[in-house]
Amino acid sequence: MLNFNGELIPQHSNFINQNNRGLRYGDALFETIKVVNTRINFWEDHYLRLMASMRILRMEIPMSFTMEFLENEILEVIKANNLEKAAARIRITICRNDGGLYAPVTNDVSYIIEAKAIENAFFTLDESSYEVELFKDFYVNPDMLSTLKTNNKIINVVGSIFAQENNYQNCLLLNNQKMVVEALNGNIFMVVGNTIKTPPKKDGCLNGILRKKLIEIIGKLPQYQLVEESISPFELQKADELFMTNAIVGIQPITKYRKKTYTHEVAQDLLGKLNAAVRLGQLV
Repeated sequence: MLNFNGELIPQHSNFINQNNRGLRYGDALFETIKVVNTRINFWEDHYLRLMASMRILRMEIPMSFTMEFLENEILEVIKANNLEKAAARIRITICRNDGGLYAPVTNDVSYIIEAKAIENAFFTLDESSYEVELFKDFYVNPDMLSTLKTNNKIINVVGSIFAQENNYQNCLLLNNQKMVVEALNGNIFMVVGNTIKTPPKKDGCLNGILRKKLIEIIGKLPQYQLVEESISPFELQKADELFMTNAIVGIQPITKYRKKTYTHEVAQDLLGKLNAAVRLGQLV
């Protein structure tokens, strides 16, 4: 079951048509959230990012869209899919309502909430081989729109196909200044000694929730120095570690880029602290 504007309907229902603006123009955004035993990981951060993104896209935010309302809508979908005692991936999609060409006739929105079971309740470290390569066919624009989770993700789609065709587990995206921005499905962090570096949002990287949480965690740890600076492709082969982050996986170590192999000690250390932050949030 999924939730369409407050109504629970079967997953395969034909509830949108060719006039949907998300389909026609990519006039939509989404939020991907991990829920464990009905506890929503970092819900306030996800909610605030969703509201900020809607404002940037000039969508009309319904008066009903409070944190409590959307939390209840999520939990209704969890319950309808019998996932109350499981881990689940939630996707909230917000589409501007039908009508108009590029210029819409309304800024009112519709929403879809989906749930899918996932395996791990807490974040775990996958130590298997994880090789990446640069994706250089297309580039990310270093602007605010690139930091949002909109439905305009064709570069991620084509990059994923490139990775599959060449037996890579992921690819790293570059902006049009040829700086490393992020992975296809998450933010990127690079470790050199005790310095942990991640691209700044002005380079066009996604404003990721796990990115934000890790920056907060690292900032409190005296053994590490966090730097938000552009990363050139040449730096990748000098790094001790590379890892990517997203709300579902948590931290994914990268083991190889071209001839360079990486360790994952810092990623392992940070993973424990990230899980502690999740547990703390669930107790609040």
